[in-house]
Amino acid sequence: MEKRKLSFWEIWNMSFGFLGIQFGFALQNANTSRIFETLGAKIDEIPILWIAAPVSGLIIQPVIGYFSDRTWTRLGRRRPYFLIGAILSSVALFVMPNSPTLWIAAGTLWIMDASINVSMEPFRAFVGDNLPDEQRALGFVMQSFFIGTGAVVGSVLPYLFTNVFDVSNVAPKGIIPDAVKWSFYIGGIVFLLSVLWTVFKTSEYTPEELHAFEANSKKDSENNTLNPETETGVTTKKQLTLGIAFAAIGGIISFLIFENSLAKELYILFVGLIFMGVLFVIASQLRTKKVQNGFTIIMTDLLNMPKTMQKLAWVQFFSWFALFSMWIYTTQAVTQHIFGTTDTTSKIYNDAADWVSVLFTVYNGIAAAVAFLLPIIAKKVGVRATHLLALCSGGVGLISIYFIGDKQMLILPMLGVGIAWASILSMPYAMLSGALPAAKMGYYMGVFNFFVVIPQIVAATILGFIIKQFFNSEPIYALIIGGASMILAGLLTLRVNNKTKIEIHE
Repeated sequence: MEKRKLSFWEIWNMSFGFLGIQFGFALQNANTSRIFETLGAKIDEIPILWIAAPVSGLIIQPVIGYFSDRTWTRLGRRRPYFLIGAILSSVALFVMPNSPTLWIAAGTLWIMDASINVSMEPFRAFVGDNLPDEQRALGFVMQSFFIGTGAVVGSVLPYLFTNVFDVSNVAPKGIIPDAVKWSFYIGGIVFLLSVLWTVFKTSEYTPEELHAFEANSKKDSENNTLNPETETGVTTKKQLTLGIAFAAIGGIISFLIFENSLAKELYILFVGLIFMGVLFVIASQLRTKKVQNGFTIIMTDLLNMPKTMQKLAWVQFFSWFALFSMWIYTTQAVTQHIFGTTDTTSKIYNDAADWVSVLFTVYNGIAAAVAFLLPIIAKKVGVRATHLLALCSGGVGLISIYFIGDKQMLILPMLGVGIAWASILSMPYAMLSGALPAAKMGYYMGVFNFFVVIPQIVAATILGFIIKQFFNSEPIYALIIGGASMILAGLLTLRVNNKTKIEIHE
């Protein structure tokens, strides 16, 4: 029994919900720092306010993946999560630009990002569930296309409202401009409608059918190391040792932060390490007592990752560290380095912030445009080389912003960033999907997101400290650091197992 090949339009319907998801993410990425700064946040405080996004993903995605692997309703396996997340995200998009204070905005960001993650995580596993191996690359590329398209429109909306519909992009101190508000309202509507399209225009295989596909398919040695419902492959002793080591390292560094009166946001990273260590210790002790439940499976399978996934983790880490640097600091870098202003109530600041929306539109547009070219390139030079070239083009683009003094020229770096973004959204998943056991597709796609959100937590906790202490609070240097990180990610792609077989069709 084999999965049938889906038509282009069936894959289109499967991925259409990503249009709304990325619409919401684009509005969040392009405008959240602007909202925070308008509500009184200082430059070095902005990264820590963004911490909600990665922490939400770190907690929610593997949990949603675990439960969606075990869910079956009249709406199917993954689609109930699409729908619940879309409803909550749409409400949050309406609330966010009306936040009266900084901390309400930060709290709303947390809720919004958590809700987006509820919708987004099962979409990756949706491709693995419904498509045969030879079509998965096309499925991820289709998602990349909709991500780029949604982000283009979402990013440019404030600029369009100001320059086409004559909606004001300035407001009194502490008030979000109307152009931003209306952009978020439109985003909330588009998010819900696009996800509803996927929910009602697609179907899913039943658990019995998926089990039959699994039984019929040939498993390589890497996939067969894990039993779908038990924790094997890592001993309780190793899990206990790692837990104690994580807790000890986190505790020592937290003490040093306290003793040297370093930035308080650094505690988040290392207290988080203590917390993870404690969870590993608890899981190891429960396993020693033969206790098996969702908690022990989740905490143990973190250590059972396939080798391909382990190597891709480092690529993802440095790729997303670079992206988060860009999302946090581009508005401040452009307004200060190019336009020479920090006054959030001035027209020049808000014109510059709108231009950042245009720049984000450009890189997302490029991502959408090249999405279907990447598989063709990869078929000729290989997936690893394609991802390496794409990431290096993005890294060079970010670094080059430092040397640019004209706003129009800022479009050129965004071309490289767009190519990198398209590849980040598709090539790692194409390399990964064949290395995952089908029974844990949702869970491991969620765990893979750890290496999207952990670098974001690292960026949120240390970037503000680094920029303030070593670069005189000049945000342009965050983009240089991000560029170097993206180039390093490209080089690490060469470590990914060359024997990974990926079929990519034009």
